[in-house]
Amino acid sequence: MAAAAAAGPGGFQFAIDRGGTFTDVFARCPGGRVRVLKLLSEDPGYGDAPTEGIRRVLQEESGVAVPRDQPLDASGIEWIRMGTTVATNALLERRGERLALLVTRGFRDLLHIGSQARPRIFDLEVAVPEVLYEEVIEVDERLIPHQPGCRLPGKETLPLLEGSTGASLLVQQPLELSALRRELEGVLARGIRSLAVLLLHSYAWPGHEEQVGALARELGFRHVSLSSAVAAMVRAVPRGYTACADAYLTPCIHRYLESFRAGFAHQLREVPVLFMRSDGGLTPMQHFSGARAILSGPAGGVVGYAMTTYRHEDGQPVIGFDMGGGPLTVTDANLCLGRLLPEYFPHIFGPGEDQPLCRETAAQAFRDLAARIDAFLAGTAAGARQPLSVEEVAMGFVRVANEAMCRPIRALTQARGHDTARHVLACFGGAGGQHACAIARALGMSRVFIHKYSGILSAYGLALADVVHEAQAPCALRYEPAAFPRLDGRIAALEQECRDALRAQGFTGEQIRTEAFLHLRYEGTDCALMCSAKGHPPTPHSCRSGDFHAAFTSRYMVEFGFTIPDRPVVVDDVRVRGTGSSGISCETPLAPSGKPARVETVTQCYFEEGYLETPVFLLEELACDHSIHGPAIIIDKNSTIVVEPGCTASLTRFGDVCIAVGSGSPRPVGPQLDAVQLSIFSHRFMSIAEQMGRILQRTAISTNIKERLDFSCALFGPDGGLVSNAPHIPVHLGAMQETVQFQIRNLGEDLREGDVILSNHPCAGGSHLPDLTVITPVFWPGIPKPVFFVASRGHHADIGGITPGSMPPHSKALREEGAVFVSFKLVKDGVFQEEAVTEALMAPGRVPGCSGTRNLQDNLSDLRAQVAANQKGIQLVTELIRFHGLPVVQAYMAHIQANAEVAVREMLKGFAAHWGTAVEAEDRMDDGSPIRLRVQVDPQEGSAVFDFSGSGPEVYGNCNAPRAITLSALIYCLRCMVGQDIPLNQGCLAPVRVVIPKGSILDPSPEAAVVGGNVLTSQRVVDVIFRAFGVCAASQGCMNNVTFGNERVGYYETVAGGAGAGPRWHGRSGVHTHMTNTRITDPEILEQRYPVVLQRFELRRGSGGAGRCRGGDGVIRELLFREDMVLSVLSERRAVRPYGLRGGSPGAPGLNLLLRRDGRTINLGAKTSVPVEPGDVFRLQTPGGGGFGSPGEGGDPEEAAEPPAPRSFAERGSVFEYRRAQEAV
Repeated sequence: MAAAAAAGPGGFQFAIDRGGTFTDVFARCPGGRVRVLKLLSEDPGYGDAPTEGIRRVLQEESGVAVPRDQPLDASGIEWIRMGTTVATNALLERRGERLALLVTRGFRDLLHIGSQARPRIFDLEVAVPEVLYEEVIEVDERLIPHQPGCRLPGKETLPLLEGSTGASLLVQQPLELSALRRELEGVLARGIRSLAVLLLHSYAWPGHEEQVGALARELGFRHVSLSSAVAAMVRAVPRGYTACADAYLTPCIHRYLESFRAGFAHQLREVPVLFMRSDGGLTPMQHFSGARAILSGPAGGVVGYAMTTYRHEDGQPVIGFDMGGGPLTVTDANLCLGRLLPEYFPHIFGPGEDQPLCRETAAQAFRDLAARIDAFLAGTAAGARQPLSVEEVAMGFVRVANEAMCRPIRALTQARGHDTARHVLACFGGAGGQHACAIARALGMSRVFIHKYSGILSAYGLALADVVHEAQAPCALRYEPAAFPRLDGRIAALEQECRDALRAQGFTGEQIRTEAFLHLRYEGTDCALMCSAKGHPPTPHSCRSGDFHAAFTSRYMVEFGFTIPDRPVVVDDVRVRGTGSSGISCETPLAPSGKPARVETVTQCYFEEGYLETPVFLLEELACDHSIHGPAIIIDKNSTIVVEPGCTASLTRFGDVCIAVGSGSPRPVGPQLDAVQLSIFSHRFMSIAEQMGRILQRTAISTNIKERLDFSCALFGPDGGLVSNAPHIPVHLGAMQETVQFQIRNLGEDLREGDVILSNHPCAGGSHLPDLTVITPVFWPGIPKPVFFVASRGHHADIGGITPGSMPPHSKALREEGAVFVSFKLVKDGVFQEEAVTEALMAPGRVPGCSGTRNLQDNLSDLRAQVAANQKGIQLVTELIRFHGLPVVQAYMAHIQANAEVAVREMLKGFAAHWGTAVEAEDRMDDGSPIRLRVQVDPQEGSAVFDFSGSGPEVYGNCNAPRAITLSALIYCLRCMVGQDIPLNQGCLAPVRVVIPKGSILDPSPEAAVVGGNVLTSQRVVDVIFRAFGVCAASQGCMNNVTFGNERVGYYETVAGGAGAGPRWHGRSGVHTHMTNTRITDPEILEQRYPVVLQRFELRRGSGGAGRCRGGDGVIRELLFREDMVLSVLSERRAVRPYGLRGGSPGAPGLNLLLRRDGRTINLGAKTSVPVEPGDVFRLQTPGGGGFGSPGEGGDPEEAAEPPAPRSFAERGSVFEYRRAQEAV
């Protein structure tokens, strides 16, 4: 196969991308002629689109009719390559195979809980994609990592296994197959034929999974996916997701492949058929599986733009931009602006899918929209203005769409430490060329590359792709000389596996290349990088395959901005990628024409300058000596390219379009409110906060910030009011505004350029002491005071105090909780004050019974990361000001805040109209302290007074909540109740006056202990507000803070519970709610690094309150201790249950139990610190959410008028998947 392909096409070669809407066909015919075809993926006129595409090409090239109802003669086909969305569509539409999950006992709900974080923090109805399996079978078996210091009773008698990683494991529970056989037979009897198997630590020793797989196949399961086979990597949760996806999708793929083969004579037995995998490599049809197929379609496009755009000569990096059509409104907008010409566009619209684009229909839709916008603006300060034209509204859609597309591009590049401006923009997809110039200009790029086959680049990429075989093995060795022989041996074995597999497919030794990768991380961190040694040749102090340590540290510096020189590097996995080069080249040089390009027609096209005469060219008529100055339109059969004014397009010698992007004529933006610019500035302000967050995550060193994501970043106006924040941790969001405003009042004229302020004191807007806030003023030339502020708040693992972790359960005064900063100048005149901040962090050690920080270097590193994040914010703000001018930027800051204010006022007016102007609610802490609220709404103004008078006094404990916490809870609740996707900012609080009595639990004295107020009382304030408004039942009302450690190790986590039900939704089970959203450590990582065994982590069934809509269940989490340690627990809702609403039952209270090794069971209460011994078990039972509505009650018309809950959806797409991968711990 490979040799024939290299020699030239002796037969037809087909590369086909079957997308969701269109199927693209790239065909090389005998003799080298290229045919390109685009057809609908679903059409009643034919069964299978790829088969139909092949049929058409064969018929047209041969001149002989090829009937659709007969199998195709494949004798003239040399090969077929395909990318398909069959797996993607089956996953999104939930049309996969019925599936059961078999898992280690105690972990039946592990994949339901996942990371325990919710995707959208302001959605009360937590929408998370549901698990793929129908049933769960728990199996008795258990492997645990061998630890030299382990003192578990009886561990000496446990069998010891040598794992494939090099680490040893203990068999705590042998595999029990007899009972499992009966359960598997029962599943088969219920019609389930596909099985996913996830056993803990199977990546290191797959023996138990292999035995289970053999039994399942013996019993008759048609497909069995072993997690150790489909993803041999540490981390049970992502490995389990992969195994489930494989078991769910592979049978669907096999059915599709069978139907595809059935369309050909002899079932394509003599034709090599290769499918594109998600990683961009081709694999034989018989090896194509569900886990490798989800991104099969997009992967072809990635290969296409990488192989056609990247030039080794200059090494300029490339960003691919695929836009296949997008929302209909964007297509309509381009049509209204004259950028799409209906006569050149496929006739695929209307009920019969045979009608052309209709410009008038699109224009009428925009006229209606313009009328609605004008009516809205008439009621605002911007009312006195000319009505909007159709073109202005359509152009607004394009601008907003462009900015919305720029945001994820910035996210994906800058999250990895790359500058977008240094890249080439490679555009493909049918609609990408219409937006390429504008997107490149917005991102600071100077060059756009559009391949001649850009409209079908995914299919073309399949023709260029290499055949790939990958082999991978887990590892647990340090990267050090003693391990090099074992690493070299594993790499050599995997290389041989790859070579053998590719030779079996017909490749010669000269066509096969292998590349080794090591999955490396610093010891004690979770951030692993898959590194190749390419460019780093071997040294006497490295593996034979190359200097992986140099490759790792170089990439780590690029991505994170620092290295940890004295920290050992650990190898998590060894991977080898073998590629068989097909040697295909489809480039034919163009001859120069020697004359000007022919203008097909001239049209009127709308740009920022208004309507301009725009010549139209046909790509097929252009030659390599042609240069096209914008404005212009270049059209081919599958795409339209808009060359904007100030840009110049030229053709390469192979007929591809290269556009030099000029600066263009920026559209002047004034300070007056413009609806389009409001949306664009909203995106830009949010993007600033998001990019700050990525810099902070990238450059921080601690687990809390880098992996648990316990941080927030935000932008503030000159008055300290919140402008925009990234959706990080809700409890930080409103509180940070109080911190910035305190510094403005406290420092006044002493706030200078080059200063950076550090603060955490409750009286200064702090939440609790471990949350250190770093604030940097933004100055502008000629303005004496700051024009903006940027700030970042991160939870530091330790800042001293009476207990490790600085989260003491029994603190009675602030000084016991760690180091205190009010208005500390962390950076002064541009100099980081390391000596002074070190002294302050160690100062708690002077308090009797307390210690200074126990992790000074991490503190300093994370503080520098926060300073760096702020610096990025300053850079982005000043760029925005430089482009638009300070008056415009500050004006839109105010417009965005006013927009949020209007949204909250409208919500309050609607509430008052239906439910009255006065509501009140009360709830209690576990110690009986009341939290009382009375709300008085003004229905005319849409304003309200939130009065917390009557709340309990300051407590002798640490559940006191600083005033800033209550404001955070309030702004969070208002944003949730608005139900619109507006930025959370100061405007949300503008219609609200808040009354909090001094000296109460919600505004304690300056020296009161507050560590529990941030993580516990904040949740109770939210519950009280939602109770007053009747929005939803109470969620678990707790963060379940657990800390354990000894002189050697320390660990901190917060644990999920049940979400409250609402009028139209059941509460989610096993999820973090309201004021937190941190991740939880994967079970295998937890057991690998800490002296504990996680015995159970499952839903606490029945703990959610009953109701017409049920409350979510809490979780049960059991930790078995392997060494002497101190356990600390800080929790709530152990006495007072989470309330139900409208007849719904309350959720079950939480319970903290210590199961002593001697058989005693001890109730630890809500807050405690206790020594534990090897063999002791801590059982955490978290609260459930309350139910909503009486059980059995039917729908109530009144419920339709409930305060609107925001509509939610399950996030998808590249940015979401990348973030999930980054956040998985």
